[in-house]
Order: sequence, then structure tokens, then C-alpha cells
Amino acid sequence: MSQNMMHQIFVEEIHELKLVGFRVVCTGEQYIKEIPKASKLLYTRLNEVKHVVNPSLQIGVFNAIDSSEEKDGYWICVEVKSYVDVPEDMVTLTVPPQKYAVIRHRGSNFKIMDAYSQLHRWIKDEGFTRMTDSWHLEKFHSWQDSKKIDVELYDTII
Repeated sequence: MSQNMMHQIFVEEIHELKLVGFRVVCTGEQYIKEIPKASKLLYTRLNEVKHVVNPSLQIGVFNAIDSSEEKDGYWICVEVKSYVDVPEDMVTLTVPPQKYAVIRHRGSNFKIMDAYSQLHRWIKDEGFTRMTDSWHLEKFHSWQDSKKIDVELYDTII
């Protein structure tokens, strides 16, 4: 049994999130390499971001479908209380309040799709609908070693 199978899936509603960080846009197969690079860059420059809510938690944000150019890509960010003096090469993103199905993945980033498959099955089995054109979250508790990540996967549902 994989580690993911031992973790419970649950529903959580989250308030509006104000995020500051970097946007990664590349071809699909490159994300698995480019996101960790952006994550490390954000970590090294965290002292430049004002009003960080939790400096040890990075939040990845994406849309499950490429619905528009402005929603294409992946954002790796930290939550802030407000947008103040945002570094020029960083971006801001406000995620509205939403309801999510959540599962935690601990292990290799190459195995993250297994956790998503389990989460998507659960959503369907429980009668929820995935909101693929809404913002989805990945809350990284540990990201420094791509073979030992600790991330909560938040899939937007109704």
C-alpha cells in the first residue's frame, strides 16, 4: 500500500488568499523541473516579501485546464496579509474563497499524480464535481528534496 492510501481525504473551505511569488510558464513536461527551481528562488528571497503569514509554507496555484492565457502556468507563492512593496520581478495572485477536497502526499514529486488520481476518484465517488477552471492549491510543508516532499493537494469542488 502506498503512503497516500493511508491518508484521509477531507473537504475544507478556505478564505480568500493573497499570494506573492513567482509564475512558472513552460511546456508540460518541464514543470516537474521548473517548479522546484522557482520554489528554491522564492525561499532564498523570502526576506524581500512583506507581511508573510507563514514563511515555512509555500503554496502552489494552478488551473486544471488552460482556460485562458492569464490562467496558464503555475504560481509558487507565500500567503501575505496584504500586498505591500512587492518585489518588481514577483507576482501577486488573489484566490477567492473556495471549497476543496484535500489529500496529503508525502514522497517523491514523481508520484504526486498517484495521489491526484486517488483524490479525483474520491471526489467522483462522493458525488462532488471538480471545478477544473478554478484555482487549485498545493500547500508545501517540505519541498527542498524532490524525493521527499510533503504537500497537501487541494482540488476545487462544488
